[in-house]
Amino acid sequence: MNGLVVCNVELTSVCSKSCFCCGRRKMEKNHPELCNWGHMEFSLVEHIAKQLPSGIIVQLHNNGDSLCYPKLKYALNRFKRQIRCFNTNGILLLEKANEIINNLESLTISVIPNDPLGNKQYEDVKKFLEIKGNKSPIMTYRLLGNVENAERWYKLPGKVATRILHDPTGSFDYTKKVTLPEHQICLDLLSHIVVDYQGNVFPCVRFDPTKINKLGNIKENTLEELWNSQKRLNLLKEHVKGNRNCSELCSKCSYYGCPTPNDA
Repeated sequence: MNGLVVCNVELTSVCSKSCFCCGRRKMEKNHPELCNWGHMEFSLVEHIAKQLPSGIIVQLHNNGDSLCYPKLKYALNRFKRQIRCFNTNGILLLEKANEIINNLESLTISVIPNDPLGNKQYEDVKKFLEIKGNKSPIMTYRLLGNVENAERWYKLPGKVATRILHDPTGSFDYTKKVTLPEHQICLDLLSHIVVDYQGNVFPCVRFDPTKINKLGNIKENTLEELWNSQKRLNLLKEHVKGNRNCSELCSKCSYYGCPTPNDA
């Protein structure tokens, strides 16, 4: 699987929070038929873990919150050969603390503006840090948009990563100009692959509820076969030419795989 750096494994598409910047909440209102959220079968977790190369990053999230996964501790144990991380809103952080500590390399807390649960989120993170002490995971606080009282997050152990917001339904209409790599080739497409909770495989984590860029399903093909599939290679070939109109999803996307800080 030459070039693979990151694999997103969506343990669950279930989320415990409703955020104004989340495309899934709009989908629930406008297209409920596409919103059959659920958990990944544990046998599928094991099937994926066996196929992934050692030493790559495994992000155990996609459109859901990993803390909602009933067998989180056991899933994390299956990816000991990889660098494990995921993003979370933190609502279940204290409840799942013992499943996370020393069982995960990196944890990101997603912080949004005008969040009625913002103060509780911050206090829960502080309590988690007290429980965790010097044990893993390392911590990142991802501040999305103009978060109020942002300075308090800089005082906690860990790092702050600021990010600009985009339209809830896709990676476009960013609040600021996005970062463009000099080669103009999408880094996600070059180095990423994604498996959703049903086993569907995609070349990136962009919001794709109608499965425009679906490569196949890991229940029918190996991850290596899908990584080297003609559909993915054709997408990559066109991106190298600068043709992002090769896919309806790519044509609407402004993201090139380089996160843009909100303070840029």
